[in-house]
Amino acid sequence: MANEMNRRKWIKASALYAGGVAFFSETFSGLSAKELPSVPVEATNFVSDEQIFLSQPPEIKARLFANENPFGPSEKAKKAIREAIDGSYRYSFNSRELEAKIIAAEGLTEGMVALSAGSSPLLLAIAMHFSKEGGSIVTADPSFDLLASNAALFGARIINVPLTSDCIVDLDAMEKAIDARTKLVYICNPNNPTATLVDSAKLKAFIERVSPRVTVLVDEAYIDYVEHPQEVTVMELVKKGRNVIVLRTFSKLYGFAGLRVGYMVAQPEMVKTLSKYNADSFSISTLSMRAALASYQDKAFIEEVIKKTAVSKQFLYDTLKKEGYVYIPSVANFVMFPIPMDGLKFTTEMGKRGVGLRNWKFNGKNWCRVSIGTMEEMKIFAEAFSEIA
Repeated sequence: MANEMNRRKWIKASALYAGGVAFFSETFSGLSAKELPSVPVEATNFVSDEQIFLSQPPEIKARLFANENPFGPSEKAKKAIREAIDGSYRYSFNSRELEAKIIAAEGLTEGMVALSAGSSPLLLAIAMHFSKEGGSIVTADPSFDLLASNAALFGARIINVPLTSDCIVDLDAMEKAIDARTKLVYICNPNNPTATLVDSAKLKAFIERVSPRVTVLVDEAYIDYVEHPQEVTVMELVKKGRNVIVLRTFSKLYGFAGLRVGYMVAQPEMVKTLSKYNADSFSISTLSMRAALASYQDKAFIEEVIKKTAVSKQFLYDTLKKEGYVYIPSVANFVMFPIPMDGLKFTTEMGKRGVGLRNWKFNGKNWCRVSIGTMEEMKIFAEAFSEIA
């Protein structure tokens, strides 16, 4: 009976998630930036990677728009998937094993971890909860805006705070934007799409100051690419009992973009509260769960991916310099640089040449974001770029 109740709870949550996504897709696609509360005119509407993929020409050769790990998951993950296939007809009830690994690795206590099929369902759950009563959410602009886009649809007021002149999340300005109506502050660190990092000491001090009056959400999707990630993460503040939520995902460095595994770390009471909106670990397939267990904190694999990423990134830097372009130094697996033409025109022309990219407009400039690919993909980018740069 208990398992059946859990199954019903999961089905209800899945329906809620699917309905939210459908509502979001159908509704937000027709909105302009001016129709969203407190969103600057230049702000780009949220466009999912799926929408970008569907807009690409069929002959795409270099998929550089989704910040994926082009080198794929580890051999340990692949082996685990192969071995788990025969048992994939059974429901996956082994989430506690992965939770226990995360708890042990991070020095957490029971009840602080919630798993999900990637971090997107967790962002949706958080958007639902903190949008109640029409409060406001403070976020950087530009940043990963799945949370803000969903929250706006659920009635929240979105306060977009411009980045600093160095394209870094402006903590001082964000703190000034907090008022009595603020329910949540969202910080993506490293930030997407700029691949910049907030000073660790300043971020932790910021959380210490503001978390007594407002919840702080730190999205650490790309932290595995950062040098000395244990010095950068704010996980220690969760352990100290602060009002902070940390999001992590296997979709980036671990190569699980299609396998879908993510997790949230927060105070046990917050985890319980958000579980009302989250389909939790039951949404993760048996194959994905076994793969995550096999590859979590595989140091050799992590080092190999970081090394390959660095080589491709340096090639991209050299390509941009050769054509006379500047770029924002990146701490992640993507690079952003300003372009002297309309962003959509640029990405369209690159698409015609088999290269899928993303574009933004902020600070009065057009920008392009290039996800780091294999060396073959980066060479395809370089050839196409040389034709229109």
